[in-house]
Amino acid sequence: MTPPDARRFSPAAERNAPPLLAQLQRLLPASGLMLEIASGTGQHAASFSAGLPGWDWQPTDGDDSALASIRAWCEGQPRVREPLHLDITADPWPAALPPVVDAIFCANLIHISPWICTGALMRGAARHLAPQGLLLSYGPYLEDEVPTAPSNLAFDADLRARHPDWGIRAFSAVAAEARAAGLGLRERVAMPANNLLLVWGRRDEGPD
Repeated sequence: MTPPDARRFSPAAERNAPPLLAQLQRLLPASGLMLEIASGTGQHAASFSAGLPGWDWQPTDGDDSALASIRAWCEGQPRVREPLHLDITADPWPAALPPVVDAIFCANLIHISPWICTGALMRGAARHLAPQGLLLSYGPYLEDEVPTAPSNLAFDADLRARHPDWGIRAFSAVAAEARAAGLGLRERVAMPANNLLLVWGRRDEGPD
C-alpha cells in the first residue's frame, strides 16, 4: 500500500477539477476506458474516476517520481489502473498501455513541455483512440482575434523564463499538428481562469 503522505498537492488541480468533471460528464458516454496523459499529482484521476463510475482509468506520467502520488490519491478506487510511465515522444508508445482507448485526457502538458510533445500527443492519440474516441486537451491557448488575458501573458513569460522550450501555444499551431495526425476539432469549451477544453476526434468522424 502506498503511504498517504506520498500524495502531492496541486492547488490548480483542486480548483479546476469540478468544472472539468462537469464537462467530461457532458461529453463522454456512460462507460469506457480513459487514458490520462501527464497525470501529475493524481488528483484528476481520483476525482474524475469517482465522478465517472462507468469508466476505467489508466493514469500515466513521464516523471517516475509522480507515480507514487498517483497511487496514493487513487488508493481504493478499483477502476483506476496501476499508473504507468509514458514518454509521449516515444514511437510507438509502450506496449503496456491499452492498445485502444475510448478517450484520452491531457491537462496542462502542451504549454509545460517542449513543442515536440504536442505533435507526439496528437500522433499517439490517433494511434490509440477508438474510431469514435475523443482527445480532450485542457490549458491556456493563444487564439487569433481573441485578446489574450494579461494573466496568460504573464504566465507565458514565466513559463519561458523557467524553460526556453515551454510556453502557451497558438491554437492554430496545435490544430495543424492535430490535422497532420488525422484529428480535427470537435468542440471548444471556455473554462474558468482563461483556459480552454479542446475536444478532438478523427477527421473522418465529422467536420473540422
